[in-house]
Amino acid sequence: MENQIERTIYLNAPTERVWVALTDHEEFGAWFRVSLYGPFKVGEVTFGEVTYPGHEGMAFWARVEVMEEPHSFSLVWPTDETVQPDDPSLDEKVTQVEFTLESLDKRSRLTVRETGFERLPEGKRMQALRRNQRGWDAQMKNIKDFVE
Repeated sequence: MENQIERTIYLNAPTERVWVALTDHEEFGAWFRVSLYGPFKVGEVTFGEVTYPGHEGMAFWARVEVMEEPHSFSLVWPTDETVQPDDPSLDEKVTQVEFTLESLDKRSRLTVRETGFERLPEGKRMQALRRNQRGWDAQMKNIKDFVE
């Protein structure tokens, strides 16, 4: 069983531009297709709702773990919409997403890595992994279109 998803993409945009697209809650929402109610802050939960067609109105939240401008941004988020940030068994219901940016002159290399699938309940691991693999394929295209 795979326990992580990793995608890398080259973007025709400077790292500083991609950083804003990742960490500004409104820009993140535009390409990721969520409406966030407030900014990302380390150690805090940002709430919102999904705007992706067919999933509109679903609850969304993420807790920022790291924001080291302009190279590292990571967060944890739930594997399904029923999980709340105050859940006592939260570690078994979230995965961690890490965005890593590298500057390549006027271009950028963006790597996203999602880990923690091995901690999920056995019956939900493969479903979450497959769903998120497809999701990251789409989201990498979305951010490319957004920043270029």
